Amino acid sequence: MSESAKWYVVHTYSGYENTVATTIQKHVDNRGLHELIQEVSIPLETVTEYTDGGPKTVERKVFPGYVLVKMVLTDESWHVVRNVRGVTGFVGSGNKAIPLTEDEIAALGVEKREVVVSYSEGDSVKITDGALESFIGTVEEIDVDKNKVRVVVSMFGRETPVELELDQVELVQA
Repeated sequence: MSESAKWYVVHTYSGYENTVATTIQKHVDNRGLHELIQEVSIPLETVTEYTDGGPKTVERKVFPGYVLVKMVLTDESWHVVRNVRGVTGFVGSGNKAIPLTEDEIAALGVEKREVVVSYSEGDSVKITDGALESFIGTVEEIDVDKNKVRVVVSMFGRETPVELELDQVELVQA
């Protein structure tokens, strides 16, 4: 059943995002709707603000007024989410909720994709995506936590380090 669960965007009153997310989660727990409503998320970003007191790191909402919900859309799940205080509706046309596409989910970074790294430092790799597609380089550094790999490629006779995502390179088979 979880295969049909999709991410939906719920519009809320500004400032009610945390309350709405908590309330939806309580309804899920109280009614045993874990199969229908699987996850509730508020996308956050960490930014450094500079004030009179100096720099300060804070988390702020990427999309104020919106909550993301991963759920199987049924009449029951729709009513549970829609009738939460502070919810103004689903993002979509009319009363029809439209799920996010795979590209939108990846861009938001809501779901962490598991990337299997088949290469290590010092290996020759081929770049499979981006401006340097099909270039061959050597892995200099891998940072799994940040989903980054630094590859040194030879461009115009110069060694140039390039930072890419882990899934943008693949091991060159000898």
